[in-house]
Amino acid sequence: MMEILKFVELVAEQFNETDRCEFTAETQFKQLKEWDSLIALSIIGMVDEEYGITIQGEDIRNAGTINDLFIHVKAKQ
Repeated sequence: MMEILKFVELVAEQFNETDRCEFTAETQFKQLKEWDSLIALSIIGMVDEEYGITIQGEDIRNAGTINDLFIHVKAKQ
């Protein structure tokens, strides 16, 4: 469980204007007002840096929630 909490925090850090309390494993991050392509690139970079895994824009498009993205990342480890 701790791994998903860390992942949620890492995703939340990519957003500058959205309050951290908005972020849970079930947050539909692409529905947040601040969401844009630069944040998508930041998430791709964060996953590469923190997990050593390369994800694509398509992986983000296919994820509905932060947990969906986390599951995808974990499956690539």
